[in-house]
Amino acid sequence: MDRRRLTIAANYLCLLGMVACLLIAGTSKADPARMAAAAKGLLAGTLAFGACFVYYLLAVVPREERPPVVALSLSTLAFTISFMCWTLNGVLVTDLVDHGVLDLSKTQIGALLGIPILTGSITRLPVGILTDKYGGKVVYGCVMLLSAIPLFALSYANSYAAFWWLSLGFGLVGASFAVGIAYCSVWFPASRQGTALGIFGAGNAGSAITSMGAPALLKMFTQDYTNLEGWRRLPQLYAVILLLMAVAFFLCAPHRKVDDSRSNSLRDRLRPLRHMRVWRFGLYYFLVFGGFVALASWLVPYYVSVYGVSLLVAGNLTAIFSLPSGVIRAVGGWMSDQWGARAVMYWVLGVTLACCLVLIMPRMNVETPGNPVLATRPGTVTAVDAGGIRVGEQNYPLQAPPASLTDELHGAETGILASGVFWHEPVVTVGQQVKRKQLLAAGVTRLHFPASIILFTLLVFIVGVAMGIGKAAVYRHIPDYFPHEVGVVGGIVGVIGGLGGWAGPFIFGWLLEHTGLWTSCWVLFSGLTAACLVWMHLVITRMLRREAPHVAEHIDAGGPSAAPEGGR
Repeated sequence: MDRRRLTIAANYLCLLGMVACLLIAGTSKADPARMAAAAKGLLAGTLAFGACFVYYLLAVVPREERPPVVALSLSTLAFTISFMCWTLNGVLVTDLVDHGVLDLSKTQIGALLGIPILTGSITRLPVGILTDKYGGKVVYGCVMLLSAIPLFALSYANSYAAFWWLSLGFGLVGASFAVGIAYCSVWFPASRQGTALGIFGAGNAGSAITSMGAPALLKMFTQDYTNLEGWRRLPQLYAVILLLMAVAFFLCAPHRKVDDSRSNSLRDRLRPLRHMRVWRFGLYYFLVFGGFVALASWLVPYYVSVYGVSLLVAGNLTAIFSLPSGVIRAVGGWMSDQWGARAVMYWVLGVTLACCLVLIMPRMNVETPGNPVLATRPGTVTAVDAGGIRVGEQNYPLQAPPASLTDELHGAETGILASGVFWHEPVVTVGQQVKRKQLLAAGVTRLHFPASIILFTLLVFIVGVAMGIGKAAVYRHIPDYFPHEVGVVGGIVGVIGGLGGWAGPFIFGWLLEHTGLWTSCWVLFSGLTAACLVWMHLVITRMLRREAPHVAEHIDAGGPSAAPEGGR
């Protein structure tokens, strides 16, 4: 095995060790010994990873290939830390409400979860334009520096209004995605951009780091919640990490920007927004990225409220969704390079729709008519009891109801499949005359759907993986169709996707308050996924009808020359 493969394998082992340390910290229940061991292991893993990377850069990578590797690596690390900060409220606000530090309604909770996402979304377009003009090194560093200030100030907040405004401020860090997309694109040829952007997008895993690590840090800072004011150290820690990353980016990142000699005016830069395909890509991203961000925040209170687990367990279960979804984005970029972004999107939307339709089913009891008992001959009812009905000389046995209906139904609460019970309820009385085929006892079937946490987590995991692949597939289109406007187009697509991350928790909270069903969020996802799938299929069908079979060949290849979409 050559040095390149050995070094890459060593880096992956270091990453696995770091994830293991985070899991230990997340399940330590504030045990000081385990927390200290996890912290030491995480520090050792980080140092080993850094050493392996430096060796890879200096001893394995040829000198002329180093700037792209450094640019991609620093961008991915910066995006991971930025995403950690961007989704902090999902854990922090839930914890503060759970322990009575903040008294908020469900809608207010949704607003605080979504407001950083709003800022990061609406600033992506102008930040993308600035990146095309001034380069990613300067803009990326400035975005992180400016975001660290309100993030640190969040530690002094004491009211809903203060949290709202400061969250609006540090949400700027979410715009780092638009910077990274434009910055990384200029370092790689079109044939490798899907993989490169997928690796960069793996920084979405920062939300999983927050989901797993932040609850453990909160328990440690608050001394197992005996000193609730200790929560203020968490945003301070995050702000310092973000500040250090900004300094490292300014010092180490190479400088390069897109060739914008052909489009200097703002009007020229915004010209690609006239194409309907930009907004269609934005709708896809509204689902796969906006949905990911919204769920990364919403699943923590979902698990706590629906399944009654602790915040630590909820954070770790949420990481099962967010960590693979972030990491697999690199695989999604490679898949899009190999098989075409359209083919990948068909699978992504189909799998997401199927899983969301199953997730709509809440934990519930359903009562429905069962098999009845009918008279086989006319006569007079002479006896009625729980064991049967007697009509003349004819006996009709009955199924008695269980002694404890609740225990019978909920005994398999942790199961995956529905459980049920059946019994008869007599509808005739002694002395009553009955005719042939007359109803003697009604059948009653009661089904219990447990909405198993095992099945729920499995389906959410699949949705997360599909969204991770879909995020890369959507952005794979942009450098092909708009090679000189990656920052602008990536910015507007990112804006639309980020708006999904902002609107999601707010809409989820509103639906929960008005329906009382936590599963109402999956109804929203199902409808949105179906809309994306139908629109994409209609566009491709229209293209085939207009230019088949030439278009079909290009669609299978997934290339940008798959015929013009006619603004559709």
